[in-house]
Amino acid sequence: MTRSSSTFVTGLRCFICNGTIPNGNVHTCPKCGVQGILDVQYDYDAVGKCLTPHALDNRQHNHWRYSELLPISPEATIPPLHIGWTPTYDVPRLAANAGIDRLFLKDDGRNPTSSFKDRASSIGVLKAQEFGFTTIACASTGNAASSLAGLSAAVGLRSVIFVPQRAPEPKITQLLIFGATVVRVQGTYEQAFDLCSEACKRFGWYDRNSGINPFLVEGKKTAGLEIAEQFGATVPEWVVVSVGDGCTIGGIGKGLREMKKLGFINRAPKLLGVQAEGAHPILESFASGQDLIPVSTNTIADSIAVGTPRNWRRAIREIRESEGAMIAVSDQEILDAMRSTARMGGVFGEPAGVAGVAGLKKAIAQGLIGRDSSAVVVITGNGLKDIQSAKQATGQPLDIEPSFEMLERRLIESKIV
Repeated sequence: MTRSSSTFVTGLRCFICNGTIPNGNVHTCPKCGVQGILDVQYDYDAVGKCLTPHALDNRQHNHWRYSELLPISPEATIPPLHIGWTPTYDVPRLAANAGIDRLFLKDDGRNPTSSFKDRASSIGVLKAQEFGFTTIACASTGNAASSLAGLSAAVGLRSVIFVPQRAPEPKITQLLIFGATVVRVQGTYEQAFDLCSEACKRFGWYDRNSGINPFLVEGKKTAGLEIAEQFGATVPEWVVVSVGDGCTIGGIGKGLREMKKLGFINRAPKLLGVQAEGAHPILESFASGQDLIPVSTNTIADSIAVGTPRNWRRAIREIRESEGAMIAVSDQEILDAMRSTARMGGVFGEPAGVAGVAGLKKAIAQGLIGRDSSAVVVITGNGLKDIQSAKQATGQPLDIEPSFEMLERRLIESKIV
């Protein structure tokens, strides 16, 4: 394939047949159908001549700094919102609680709409504009929806969002305040996904769903690019990511591999994929070596409550190539992680956002990860997106009359003083 005149993209490769097709407005492999998820290919020799440590020294600290590894046109008008280059914190008390030598949190709740998904949606809105669309749509349990609504508002696109009945109210409110048309489907995420796909075909909307849109994963991989650049030679041995559709861990794994290929790091970390016990079809496929079998879901971690993940092959391939592992955690373990991550790491994550912390602790206890290891957990969403779950993880305030005597009594009863 020849390189596109506007990017370093050389084509799109199918995960099933390994065939390559030209870069363009296509979502899945024409030969393999909807199961044929595509992966964006680059001319890495050409990229390496431009994307160097010296070149990055002179670029803004957001995820657009990696433009050579993004499938966007140089003529694209970049959204004004600050996306990416989220902070990474060293959290020794949380590390001790988890039983690991060194632990870091990468807080992607600091993105514009408070979730990791802004990385993907920022690419989605630019591709919609590049291909001439005026309306963009997606199905989501919440975060992809709010990120698409926010990024669409930033660039002037109309957005239509399909959410399942269980989507948390704070996320619905985000959608509405950004001006999105919200369709709340009285059913599951999978039913919302299918309805969105059909609507995109019938009404001529751009389909942002990252489960099948190959360009969206390229935005997600920027977290992997950042981790490699932020740590350099000291990159942790493990990168821990919660898993729903498979796109996030698949993208981060790709980004880490690319930074190794380009010489920014000398080794790519192992990946630990964490699913909820009430929604873990990718783990089942990973363990059995067989094709994925869809399941019904039941977990408080709505952002990863995906029973029919579309990008499971990408997730499993990246985890295996990294010599990593997968694990599932209970809702109670997720609630415990919400408390410990906030109280020992200072980061308030939603259930799916902290599932990685729960999974890391469990993997260490089971011997999957050594206690003398180092890890970075990607916190994918802010806890304010799901207050009801946060309430389950916390106690109650001390309600008192405006009296010092009452204050003192209650503080003594609570063993605070």
